[in-house]
Amino acid sequence: MTRLGNMYGPDATYLGIPRANLAEAGSYAGADIVIVGAPFDGGTSHRPGARFGPQAIRCTDYLPHDGSRPHLALGVDPLTELRVLDAGDVAMPSGDTEISLGRLEEAVHRICQAGALPVILGGDHTIALPDATSVARHVGWGRLSIIHFDAHADTGNSQWGSLHGHGTPMRRLIESGAVRGDRFLQLGLRGYWPEPETLDWMADQRMRSFEMTEVVARGLDACLDEAFTIATDDCDGVFLSVDVDVVDPGMAPGTGTPEPGGLTGRQLLDAVRRIAMEMPLAGLDVVELSPPYDHGEVTAFLANRVVLEALSGIAWRRGRAAGRQLRQPGSPLLEGRGGPRNR
Repeated sequence: MTRLGNMYGPDATYLGIPRANLAEAGSYAGADIVIVGAPFDGGTSHRPGARFGPQAIRCTDYLPHDGSRPHLALGVDPLTELRVLDAGDVAMPSGDTEISLGRLEEAVHRICQAGALPVILGGDHTIALPDATSVARHVGWGRLSIIHFDAHADTGNSQWGSLHGHGTPMRRLIESGAVRGDRFLQLGLRGYWPEPETLDWMADQRMRSFEMTEVVARGLDACLDEAFTIATDDCDGVFLSVDVDVVDPGMAPGTGTPEPGGLTGRQLLDAVRRIAMEMPLAGLDVVELSPPYDHGEVTAFLANRVVLEALSGIAWRRGRAAGRQLRQPGSPLLEGRGGPRNR
């Protein structure tokens, strides 16, 4: 498993962080976070292009790629306070799903074995199967919960006659036993799928799905409160899977199956930050960014910031655990720096 760099572009790393090579264990020994790209869109059912997602997530920014991003709200710089490395892309030929998913599972498992938290840049949502499976192998089979942001449940039994596709990974994870159905939390579902038969299967597994009408009626924070209680009950780690189509396509058009009526970009970023600050994250992926359908790179900017919010939340959580005095979100920006406390 030699370092590939970016499968569909130059070997740029996420915001300029150092490189790692998964074939050389010493290159990522002691890492806190290892980012890896999964440039696969062979599981798409509509518009392709997600194979170009990892490159776009790494590179889309208006700031220098200098390996530093101080977070205004939290007072941390995750790229300097944590050892965050980029292992490049896994070689995932879209014409061979089995080989592609197998290679990705091996890569993510190596990261977990090294004691680092894997961050996977997709790619379509098919990759959630090897991603979460690898993390479950490390955390404990059936001891991993999942918080899943998506417009779609991705619990289909098959897709065009295949067991693997971006509409099936969550069913495969539950069927395998890697993740319990009653520890599977989905937020943002809406639209006109799945059909009643699949919904019945989901109910039998005791999945908890927060459809957008419930999110609107109760508020996102209240839904997250409930999800957090379930996710941390009798589980040892949480895997976060973010499909960018959870956001309304007016704010995130660059995706393969856009469904109107979703979250705002602000809601998603706040939610991801909160999850990383409060939950024992064991891994995460960001999927379904399709740059060919993006406009002004707005979806790529959002996906880039989803990763950065997660890293910032992890840095904040670890800093607080180490006894550091850190800002609480929502406190005045200049408090403690000589600025006014009241306006």
